[in-house]
Amino acid sequence: MKNCAHKHSHQRQEMSALTGRLRQQSCKITGPRAAILEILRQHPHPLTNKEIFASLPKGGCDLATIYRAMQLLEKLGMVKRFDFGDGAARFELVGEGDDGHHHHLVCTRCAEVVEIGECFPSEIENRIARANGFKAVTHRLEFFGLCPGCQT
Repeated sequence: MKNCAHKHSHQRQEMSALTGRLRQQSCKITGPRAAILEILRQHPHPLTNKEIFASLPKGGCDLATIYRAMQLLEKLGMVKRFDFGDGAARFELVGEGDDGHHHHLVCTRCAEVVEIGECFPSEIENRIARANGFKAVTHRLEFFGLCPGCQT
């Protein structure tokens, strides 16, 4: 294993930079979009649409608005979607120029998420691609287990 060759950054993005990215794409900065971006900005790990909804002030927007906003943000490359195998898409902010490539370790009991800084060497991807006649191979990988707190 080696460190992922990605630019994923945990530094909190400034809200002005996030709204600027929306404006660059000719998208309006609505109240719900700004609130969703702020919630994502404050959380270091991916969130589901329902978790985002629960974090919003009551009456701020409905769940359908959050789904639409997340689809837009994903299309614009501002968030990355993760699948932890439970049927719920999770989203995490991606910095400008960041490919968002990284992996997670997820507790199967309490759902704690730990970001992993290691990744497979590109030689493995290349070998798999050559052996199967594929090109431009990439991967997604999540690990699952019991966190220290749930082991007791």
